[in-house]
Amino acid sequence: MEIKAMKVAVISTDGKVINQHFGKASRFYIFEIGEGKIQFLEVRECTPLCGSADYGNPEEVLNKTISVILDCEALLCARIGSKPQEELRKKGIEPIEAPYLIDEALNNILTGE
Repeated sequence: MEIKAMKVAVISTDGKVINQHFGKASRFYIFEIGEGKIQFLEVRECTPLCGSADYGNPEEVLNKTISVILDCEALLCARIGSKPQEELRKKGIEPIEAPYLIDEALNNILTGE
């Protein structure tokens, strides 16, 4: 069964492996999945949540971080806390802990595994 086109944000330090906690992310790799293919779109920068006290209220920083990926339906990361999970779901973004190769994780979504 083919899925509709969707954008997925991926947290990675090297663009190859999903190897970073949501709170430490300084960038998101954005992919589009659909029509039987996976396409890399862009990299988006953000302020990491951990150690964000210098940047203001942690809740404001969380909302600002989520705003960077509001057009995505899913987020792939190595780990994520319960509060960010809850806030992402409220915005229609499904957080998925998937500490694997990016290609492997995206292919699993493409094939519905």
